[in-house]
Amino acid sequence: MIGVLFISLAICLVLSIPIAVSLSISTVITAMMYYPERGLVTTLAQSLVTGSDSFTLMAMPFFMLVGTLMDRSGIAKRLIDVAEAIAGSAAGGLGTATIVAAMFFAAISGSGPAVVAALGAILIPAMVRRGYRDDYAAAVVASASTIGPVIPPSIPMIVYAVTAGVSVTEMFLAGVVPGIIMGIGLIVVNVFISKKRGYVGVPREGGILWVFSKVKSGALALIMPVMVLGGIYTGIVTPTESAVMGIIYSFIVGMFIYKELNFEKIKGALIEAGLLSAPVMILLGGANTFGRILTLARIPAQLTDLMMGITSNGVLILLMIMGFLLITGMFIDTTSNIVLFAPLFVPIISALGYNKIFFGILMTVNLCIGFLTPPLGMNLFVAQGVAGVSLEDIVRENMPFLIVLILVLLLFLLCPGLIMFLPNLVSGV
Repeated sequence: MIGVLFISLAICLVLSIPIAVSLSISTVITAMMYYPERGLVTTLAQSLVTGSDSFTLMAMPFFMLVGTLMDRSGIAKRLIDVAEAIAGSAAGGLGTATIVAAMFFAAISGSGPAVVAALGAILIPAMVRRGYRDDYAAAVVASASTIGPVIPPSIPMIVYAVTAGVSVTEMFLAGVVPGIIMGIGLIVVNVFISKKRGYVGVPREGGILWVFSKVKSGALALIMPVMVLGGIYTGIVTPTESAVMGIIYSFIVGMFIYKELNFEKIKGALIEAGLLSAPVMILLGGANTFGRILTLARIPAQLTDLMMGITSNGVLILLMIMGFLLITGMFIDTTSNIVLFAPLFVPIISALGYNKIFFGILMTVNLCIGFLTPPLGMNLFVAQGVAGVSLEDIVRENMPFLIVLILVLLLFLLCPGLIMFLPNLVSGV
């Protein structure tokens, strides 16, 4: 049965059938062969719809729309201006500003490739004008944008929370510290390389008061992540309701204050958010049916027994899982990886006594590194298109950032307290 399930799935993927459809096809084939008398196919068809029918999941398209509206309303540009003013003339100042801006933008959009697209069009040409190599500028934007799905809100975290049955709010809380640490690691690499190559920032036009004036001019943009995340963490609103607040705020600020939004831009934002969200919703429906067959066949339990038979050391098992996910992240997108493998690995880490939230953040960080690893490497391809350079050049320039991100992942694995600090603090543990 396991062979039929996974071989049929592999054949569908080799034939370039979309993953959502592949999951459903392999599930139906297995159900018809092994459970024809149970009417399981009908149940699976129903679960295909109910799997994406979730109030929690509604946060995903809404946060997608927040990101697309930010890009068109002038909010993203003002976040960049604030980041550049703070970075100043230090070595690699604009590169550092790019990383900081990506962290700001990540605190609202929740999507890595969306951050690349929004920031790359502005910052890659700006860095090139300041003397940065175009391939290095593209690598900075691509690597900084991996923080997008780690700093909340996060689309992959929402998907994991629904798949693993954990709190979205706790996932968001747990992602804050790891996202900041990832950003600090990337800034250190950027400063080191910039000093070596002579990349300098733009001298500030004034002192501390001038910096405060820039922060003041971008105050409405800076308020947004505080409002969106503050509402979630204080329990005033749910993540879905918070996303709707972000949409309304972006619309009001972009239309009536910055006056950069118009009908065409709003239409474009809606279309882009819809195109980004729809495949994920369909994928989750297919994943729900796939997960039912996995449970029915006791595959998670069998995999748990297999790995526990190899070693009972939790760290070694986590290392094996992380290594596996680094490889699959090269070929399968983040969301698909989560819906495919979270149902397999969550029972294992639960049996080892690890917190599901802790593993969810590890999985998210791990798979975000996949944005930088060919042949998939979505961030690399988006940055390549913006910068107009070869993929080989971006990959070469990106290697120091990739190495640091992998080291940071190992740090999180060995020090769970870095991930669980805020959730434990809020819960009073």
